[in-house]
Amino acid sequence: MCAIMGYTAKDIPVSQLQQGFAATKSRGPDDSRFLETRAGTLLFHRLAIMGPEPAGMQPFSSPDGSAVVCNGELYGFRRLKKTLEAKGYVFRSGSDCELILPLWREYGAEMFRMLDAEFAMILYDAPSGGFIAARDPIGIRPLYYGYSRSGHILFASEPRNLTMLTDQARPFPPGHYYKDGKFICYRDMSKVAAVCGDDLETVCANIHEKLILGVEKRLDADVPVGFLLSGGLDSSLVCAIASKLLSKPIETYAVGMSKDAIDLKYARQTADFIGSNHHEIYMTEQDVLDTLEELIYTLGTYDITTIRAGMGMYLVCRAIHAQSDIRVLLTGEISDELFGYKYTDFAPSPEAFQRESEKRIRELHMYDVLRADRCISANSLEARVPFGDLDFVEYVMSVDPAKKVNVYHKGKYLLRHAFEGGYLPESILQREKAAFSDAVGHSLADGLRVYAGERYGGDWKTIAEKYAYHAKPFTKESLLYREIFEKYYPGQAGMVTDFWMPNRAWEGCNVDDPSARVLSNYGASGT
Repeated sequence: MCAIMGYTAKDIPVSQLQQGFAATKSRGPDDSRFLETRAGTLLFHRLAIMGPEPAGMQPFSSPDGSAVVCNGELYGFRRLKKTLEAKGYVFRSGSDCELILPLWREYGAEMFRMLDAEFAMILYDAPSGGFIAARDPIGIRPLYYGYSRSGHILFASEPRNLTMLTDQARPFPPGHYYKDGKFICYRDMSKVAAVCGDDLETVCANIHEKLILGVEKRLDADVPVGFLLSGGLDSSLVCAIASKLLSKPIETYAVGMSKDAIDLKYARQTADFIGSNHHEIYMTEQDVLDTLEELIYTLGTYDITTIRAGMGMYLVCRAIHAQSDIRVLLTGEISDELFGYKYTDFAPSPEAFQRESEKRIRELHMYDVLRADRCISANSLEARVPFGDLDFVEYVMSVDPAKKVNVYHKGKYLLRHAFEGGYLPESILQREKAAFSDAVGHSLADGLRVYAGERYGGDWKTIAEKYAYHAKPFTKESLLYREIFEKYYPGQAGMVTDFWMPNRAWEGCNVDDPSARVLSNYGASGT
């Protein structure tokens, strides 16, 4: 990961911008630099991944005075580089992001849709004197914006960069670019142009092929790569595919509560099967309580699911950073939004399932994707998400939802069927879904609920009214998180749409806790 920031005017001193930017130094601990253009300022913290030599340091600039900062990975950039070199462009580093200014010069805003990438960028176009900002279509790389007291727009990787400089930080919409004061959508991953008519076996064959390609792209790095392995289907598949592609032991990491970890035994089964160098990290209930405030500040959210699930990820990434030279982590996020959660078994129709999937894809950048980004980048690591591969997401979203709903008596049947035949032990391939925040050990969520219950008395609903301006807390636990959030981000709750919860309108889903444990179909998921 890296951190970027840009201000489109000259009335805020660079020292003040640097002060706000310093909050995310952990995203790019290797080097920091700023560049004053004729119209504003660009700032960059570097975590060197591709082309780690000094020549790959940003901001990149061109002879006409244009400049860019980008937190991103441009997959397949070597092919693009050859095309640009044939047009006369000269490159001085092995960095993929050095291609951005030549691409802008050749294709303008059309380049955003061309990119097979996870990115957030801010570009100063010297000929026009304007700034352009853009974010990848899923929002895997973070970008926020706000307006200074003088009315000029600021952009930054995280809201904590902006809290000193703007009254309201807002998430930059994924799949959009900003130009001339407008946000313009260049690609909406939730929209399906036409429903795919492929039969079941063809669908599964395509899922198989496209996910393998998604993993393969993300193994390209000039630094050591590791893998988060929960023992669930999604992360296990990513690890199994990578192990086959690399033909050598990979480094896998799992986390669990010290007294009742559920997932650790399944992660160990997967690791033994694929022959990885496996590492287990344990956490205690006291670790959870001691880390809670730090985690909420890092995440910039009050959402219950994001915080519970973030705890294990944050602590395992802290251990990886301390104990290894790993710089890139592959994770299993985004599978649920495509293939279904436990609660989507209650979808009243295929059409309802598809609408819910569309909603989740649009909002991902505020929840699971945000969690993965913050937990990993806060520990000076980079996240890569194979299930978020654009070609993969576009295809799965187009599959007839009648094939995606659970009519097979097994959730995520398409994904399981696609990888039958030696990738994973049958016990892992067919294992029922267990939410990450439950599967690290029920004591994590249970302990947090108890702690919140002890902190607040019978007047908790009166206290919650203070936060009724947006997403009012509805349990003592949600109030605990909101109060910590408001300490660091006062009045900024609108950065998150609402609580990530099952669809209450569906029969069987009108619950007051986001854990799948409260659903009637949870069954053996947590054993």
